[in-house]
Amino acid sequence: MRTSRKLTVALACPEDAWPHPDWPAPDDPYVGRVTPLTTPLGAGEAADVVILCREDPSAAVRELRTADVPVIVISPCRDTEAIVEVFRGGAGYLVEGDYCTCMLSSAVVGATVGHTYLSPAACAALRDGARRLPTGGEAMERLRAALSPRERQIMELLSTGLGAQEIGLRLRLSEKTVRNNLSNIYAKLDARGSTDAVLRWLGAAPVLRT
Repeated sequence: MRTSRKLTVALACPEDAWPHPDWPAPDDPYVGRVTPLTTPLGAGEAADVVILCREDPSAAVRELRTADVPVIVISPCRDTEAIVEVFRGGAGYLVEGDYCTCMLSSAVVGATVGHTYLSPAACAALRDGARRLPTGGEAMERLRAALSPRERQIMELLSTGLGAQEIGLRLRLSEKTVRNNLSNIYAKLDARGSTDAVLRWLGAAPVLRT
């Protein structure tokens, strides 16, 4: 994924916290400038993406309601419902210490085109939370069995925050083919769109309904 200019990221973190000690690298292809967040999220921040570092993700959810720029939440919390709440709010979610500089920059540039990135530990937390439910694991297996092997490949990539173009590059498919597959997937999962499909795929949608 490429962008025509380097991005500006506004950072809302405690003074002694930084998303990654080596980020952004001098040769980062995406991120050119990181500045402190100087205004409330709804006050027209002149940044492409905002990163919120929060111990309690529920505080971030309240802030997301006023955001007028894409947001990525970084937190040590691995609670399933907290992650789902942030994801449903339209933000990416990275578990603290669960990403490298490349993943962080990819999440930033993806956020500018509507992709919501989940770090591996966040995905695992959603899956584990669903499996702890009565029949949760069985329900997930039935849901996954409804998809073809190719559709399952696409959902695995979609659940990490990749878009149709990036999925196509990974699987050597045209973007149109990926989008056609996604339409079929949404119908099979009874999902309203990509966020709903990812939550169902990871087993998080049943968690919310309990």
